[in-house]
Amino acid sequence: MHGLGNDYLFIDARRLSLPDNLWQQYAVAMSDRHFGVGSDGIILITESDRAPVGMRIFNSDGSESEMCGNGLRAMTKWLYDRGELTPGQGIETGAGVLYPEIVATDGSRASVIRVNMGPPGLTRAEIGMAGDPKATCIEEPFDLDGTLIHMTGVSMGNPHVIVFGPLWNPDMMTQIGSRIENHTMFPKRTNVHSVEIVDTRHLRMRHWERGAGLTLACGTGVCAAIVAAVLTGRVEREVSVEVPGGTLDVAWDERSGNVFLTGTAQEVCEGTFEVK
Repeated sequence: MHGLGNDYLFIDARRLSLPDNLWQQYAVAMSDRHFGVGSDGIILITESDRAPVGMRIFNSDGSESEMCGNGLRAMTKWLYDRGELTPGQGIETGAGVLYPEIVATDGSRASVIRVNMGPPGLTRAEIGMAGDPKATCIEEPFDLDGTLIHMTGVSMGNPHVIVFGPLWNPDMMTQIGSRIENHTMFPKRTNVHSVEIVDTRHLRMRHWERGAGLTLACGTGVCAAIVAAVLTGRVEREVSVEVPGGTLDVAWDERSGNVFLTGTAQEVCEGTFEVK
C-alpha cells in the first residue's frame, strides 16, 4: 500500500508474537527493492489496549519509527475497506492515539483520508535535539561542514528538520539530508526536508527520511513544514504541499493547535512472503 508513493508492506500481526529483532530483519529483507518485495518499510497491524487497533512502523533499514502520516492513511484504508474501522475510532501509534476520517470513497472503499495528527512539539526535548531541552529551534543557523544553513525543528511525534529555500535536487537532498540525519545534534537521528515556498497557500518539498532515505512523500514531514512555515511568517494555516509523489493538503488549526493531514491512499497488491 502507499500514500503518494510512500509505500509500506502491511502485516496483520495481531495473532503473531515475534521478537523485535526478527521484525527488524524482516523489514530489511522485505523492503529490499531488488531481492525482496520493495518498500520504504513495513507496518504491523497490532492489538491495542487504547484503541481498536495499533500500528508499529519499521523502516527499510530495520529501525523503528514513532509515526508515519502516509502509513496511517494507508492503514486506515486497509481497515475501513475490510469493515474493521468505523467513524470516530482511533488507531494507536507511537505518537499516541490518532483519529482518521474518511473524506471520500470509491464505492465501499476509502479513497481520501483526513487525519488529526495532533499538535506539534517545538522544544529541543520534544524534537530530540541536543542543547537546552526547553529551547526551540526556529531558523537556527547551522554550520554543516562549512556550509551554513538555517533550520527549524518540529516534532510530529517524530523529529523533523525543515530548511527553507530553493528546492534541493535529489543529489543534494541525499548528501545534505544524510549528514543532518546522522549529525551528533540529533542523538536519535532526524528526518530532513527541503521546502520551497511557491506562495502563501502552496509549498514544494523533498524528503530525506530517517531510516529510509529519499522517499516520494512524508506525511509527518508535510505537517512539520506547515508548522515551520507559519511560525516564520511564510504561509497561511491551510496549504497544499507538492511532493514528488503528488499533493497533500494540510492545515494547522489555530484554535485546537492540531495539524490535519488530507490525502489519498491506495492498495496495490496482497500476497505472501517466504521467510528464509
